[in-house]
This record gives sequence, C-alpha cells and structure tokens, in this order.
Amino acid sequence: QVQLVESGGGSVQAGGSLRLSCAAPGRPPCAGVTMNWYRQAPGKEREFISSIDAIGTTVYTDSVTERFTISQDNAKKTVYLEMRSLKPEDTAMYYCNLNSLTCARSYQRGNFWGQGTQVTVAS
Repeated sequence: QVQLVESGGGSVQAGGSLRLSCAAPGRPPCAGVTMNWYRQAPGKEREFISSIDAIGTTVYTDSVTERFTISQDNAKKTVYLEMRSLKPEDTAMYYCNLNSLTCARSYQRGNFWGQGTQVTVAS
C-alpha cells in the first residue's frame, strides 16, 4: 500500500494561485509509475486534470492547459500542481493518484489515492 499525502488546498479569489503538493514516500522505484491529479466538484464525477510520468512527460486536460503546471521532485518523491488564474469552476476536491499498474514486479503494482485537498475559488 502506497500512502499519498496531499496539502496546499485552500480558499482564494478568482484570478489567484495555489500550489498543491502530494508526497508519496512509498512510491515504487518503477519506470512505469505515473502521478496524476484529479478533481471532483459537488454533484459531478471525478475528472482527470493532469499527469506526469517517471521521465517527466506531462499531460493536461483542456480546461487547465496554460493555467496549471504539474511537476515533480523525484528525490522528495513529491508531485506538485501549480494552479494560476483560478476560476470559480475550479472549485473542487483535488485528489492525487499514483498509478503503478504497469510496473514489472507484481508487488509494485497498484492504483492509489490520497485523501483529497479542498480548493475553493470565490468569484
């Protein structure tokens, strides 16, 4: 079991910025690990926001491209989500996810979630 600890959520005014962090001290040393951010607004399904793989390849959903930046510090086993120009529609619970289902060793495989951190953007 890999524990993920998120932090950095809070309340901001529209146009503001926040930086989320997700520490994964038990992250398996596998090239197939992908770290992801998802969010879920009240009454809506959880949606993918962004991902970064072991070599730093990033993916973003269209609604956050050019506003959000995902990065990672491999030494600290921590992934970050820098959020700028926040909008009220960004209000949601943000979840960190570690996907290691493609790791070669079976004991390294899994799909793990953090507890979530709330982001609230006031208009």
